Amino acid sequence: MLFLFILGTPEIIMIVAALFLLFGASRLPKLAKSLGQSRKAFKEGMEEMEKEINSDDDAPKSIESPKVAAVSEEEVPPEMRQQT
Repeated sequence: MLFLFILGTPEIIMIVAALFLLFGASRLPKLAKSLGQSRKAFKEGMEEMEKEINSDDDAPKSIESPKVAAVSEEEVPPEMRQQT
């Protein structure tokens, strides 16, 4: 299935020829420039997200167990009491 995604020289020439026919020689450099700028902005955004995810500023320093208050037997409802 991987062999479907490998492009050789003839395929690349056909793609470039189709782009020339669709967009014309005058618009193709503008299209390539905008595509490059979009790719650069996407890459910068991904790097920024990775930095946010990997930053330890918001990470808790230690995990504390919840504090439990002592409760007398009279304060516990009957259905919650352990049967001994």
